[in-house]
Amino acid sequence: MTQFLFDGPADAALEVVLAHGAGAPMDSAFMNTIAALLAQRGVRVIRFEFAYMAARRRGSKKRPPPKAEALMPEYLAVLDELGASAPLRKRLIGGKSMGGRVASMIADAQHATGAVSGLVCLGYPFHPPNTPTNLRTAHMEHLNCPTLILQGERDPFGTRATVETLTLSPTIAVHWIGDGDHDLGPRGASGFTRKGNLAAAVDALISHPW
Repeated sequence: MTQFLFDGPADAALEVVLAHGAGAPMDSAFMNTIAALLAQRGVRVIRFEFAYMAARRRGSKKRPPPKAEALMPEYLAVLDELGASAPLRKRLIGGKSMGGRVASMIADAQHATGAVSGLVCLGYPFHPPNTPTNLRTAHMEHLNCPTLILQGERDPFGTRATVETLTLSPTIAVHWIGDGDHDLGPRGASGFTRKGNLAAAVDALISHPW
């Protein structure tokens, strides 16, 4: 059985299923803050961990995460375990970095059946750091599922200058977080704050026309 973390009201009109990034668990400081901010705004948040991360929690030897393609069946199994969302509730799938990437690879099929209303990526890993030509966006050029990417302007996995040159599906909206890094945090002298940036990201998710 998958271990879940639930935040927010059970009768919420919007539900967000979130997977973690490659190197941090579902209860990392970033994930905890995002979940709390969404819950405060009346959103139901469901977090889970892929098997490799859950094994780390149990004390297993730390190993690199599997390739994103290998995690697709796990995300699908989680959705099967959760079952259909409550009547009149919209369900979004997504995650932090790698978690959002995995969700993006199953989103179209889930959206086509009506199981999900959209996809949200908290810092999409467009490419590995320092290798902007090694893109992970082929499937994003033809994505049909409504998608919101919340991306820091100076994210080393895809800066604003780089991402704005890419060809992405018209169903994808990118909301830029001021001076944000991969965790959406700004530099001290930028005029932005981490607290403000995370709140802005959550507000953008809630106000998006899903």
